[in-house]
Amino acid sequence: MAYTSTEQGGNCLEIAPTPHALHIRDSKQTAGPTLTVPRDSWAGFLVLARRG
Repeated sequence: MAYTSTEQGGNCLEIAPTPHALHIRDSKQTAGPTLTVPRDSWAGFLVLARRG
């Protein structure tokens, strides 16, 4: 699954969901670092982000 942040698709994140976590990386830096976030932490982040 990939998400883009520009209409041209220049800045993309790839998100690989698993049962217990989300693995996030820069689509242009596939050998680079990844960010792993537990699903419950991600859900909490989304709640707060929606509140503004």
